[in-house]
Amino acid sequence: MKLNKIFKWGMVVLILISVALLVWGFVKGFADGDVALPATNALLTWAAIMIGIALFCWIVIGLIISVANNPKSLIKMGIVLVAVVAVALVAYILAKGNPVPGYTGTPVSQGMLKLTDTILILTAIAGVGAIVAIIVGEIRLAIANKK
Repeated sequence: MKLNKIFKWGMVVLILISVALLVWGFVKGFADGDVALPATNALLTWAAIMIGIALFCWIVIGLIISVANNPKSLIKMGIVLVAVVAVALVAYILAKGNPVPGYTGTPVSQGMLKLTDTILILTAIAGVGAIVAIIVGEIRLAIANKK
């Protein structure tokens, strides 16, 4: 079986599981007042699993393919990995971990608040990075098409 077919069917299975969990969440409900229901916990756990799978595929499969095609690309991959860790560390340092003003629910630990702020900062960085990449890509495409 070709590697592309394995990836294609693996992606289909992951999408089907995601949709099934989402439908289950909407049928059962996500929260009852301040209490998160099992559907919410399942969706959050599934999101963490998907992120883990993506990171594993990016690092391991990227490593195998890059070493096979060009062993010098291993250095570039290491630089990118160090840059990602550095951005995550900066986001963690910048995270204040303050509770949400006006929140009257059960208090969470300071570590959880700091981690939540870190994830929000990383999401903002990724969003801005995606917008900048789209704009730069379009400008480069426009310049390349004029030549």
